[in-house]
Amino acid sequence: MATVELVMPKLGESIMEATILKWLKQPGDFVKMDETVLEIATDKVDSEVPSIAEGVLEEILYNVNDVVPVGSVIARIKTSANEDARDKEQESRIKEREIKYKPQEEYAEAESISQISEASSFKPHPTSGGTSGNGRFYSPLVLNIAASEGISMAELEKIPGTGNEGRVTKKDILQYVSNKKVSGYGSRVTGPQEISMVKESIRPETQNSQLVTYQGNVEIIEMDRMRKLIAEHMVRSKHTSPHVTSFTEADVTNIVMWRNKVKKDFEKREGTKISFMPLFIEAIVRCIKRFPLINCSLEGDKIIIKKDINIGMATALPSGNLIVPVIKNADQLNLVGLAKQVNSLADNARHGRLRADDTQGGTFTISNVGSFGSLMGTPIINQPQVAILAVGAIKKRPVVIETPHGDSIAIRHMMYLSMSYDHRIIDGSLGATFLTAVGNELENFNGEREF
Repeated sequence: MATVELVMPKLGESIMEATILKWLKQPGDFVKMDETVLEIATDKVDSEVPSIAEGVLEEILYNVNDVVPVGSVIARIKTSANEDARDKEQESRIKEREIKYKPQEEYAEAESISQISEASSFKPHPTSGGTSGNGRFYSPLVLNIAASEGISMAELEKIPGTGNEGRVTKKDILQYVSNKKVSGYGSRVTGPQEISMVKESIRPETQNSQLVTYQGNVEIIEMDRMRKLIAEHMVRSKHTSPHVTSFTEADVTNIVMWRNKVKKDFEKREGTKISFMPLFIEAIVRCIKRFPLINCSLEGDKIIIKKDINIGMATALPSGNLIVPVIKNADQLNLVGLAKQVNSLADNARHGRLRADDTQGGTFTISNVGSFGSLMGTPIINQPQVAILAVGAIKKRPVVIETPHGDSIAIRHMMYLSMSYDHRIIDGSLGATFLTAVGNELENFNGEREF
């Protein structure tokens, strides 16, 4: 008999931990190779963890709702395989998993660790965090939060960790930041006893939340897990990037008329519907090739220009939450390929079938606020990207048309476009020029083209 250790899988370079949602197997249950053992959730997407061996689930090391660092042993499976075979098989499974998620590594979120390392003996590792002078390991996520909150390495080393081998987890540092802001005691915390004192000092406030009375007829709803993550990401994005939003409008009459003309034949021939989204993405891709700086991210003072063009599209879920699946290498797809990708990812998102890789690696995002009837919006950047474009509702309006024979007024299909961009790297001239270029691409759409 041999024992195989099941570890929390690596679901992308920027994902350092995951929450256990549900155990589908219990100790004593027989599991097959690749059979799902548990469901987990990251700040990107929910996923399943399959067994890497066949045997009996001997031990579960974490409970539901526990936040587990990537690479930690979460369960043990007793197999009948001999030791050599087990080692080779486990090594093969790990390599397969690394290959499966390897594309995500190229688009890891920029972890702002430079301001910590400059002021201390901290030695960062480019992809897996770093170790301080006293040998204590910190994940990139923890370092990023520390950097954004202005927490020095000396201060970070004083935070007690509840993670594996005393490591500081995301929960630990967020609690520390919260305590620091509320009570001002953060910089003096040196151990579990003082953490307890800090919690005691703010307990009346947290307890009072149960005693607060609200005027009128109200209903109190607890945020679900995804809404909490979305809220955290939005606050982090506004804190990270100085947002600037530019606006333009486009006459999309040619696009509307062309789509109305071909949509039945398109669906009949290609087996999928043609919406406006792939047409918008097609125009964006052309403009990104002309203005590659739009397709980048920032890591400290380094500009990382992405050669691959991976377009994220904000998608509404039945719960009302949003998720952003990504069309990889959108510049290599024709209109039919884009339409199939858009429809497939949107359908998988709405039915909970997205894989972890489907939400990773985006380099630019588009949000169709017009699908909800909004004329325009001021979208928030999807970190670590530097720009996001929103398209509004298409409305018929009387507009002035310039012709060789003079001006005239006509009824046209008009649409507003807005783009928010990171002013650290994209100035108003570039942002406005790019947005105008997208508008021109849409206006100059060839209404006689073949699909």
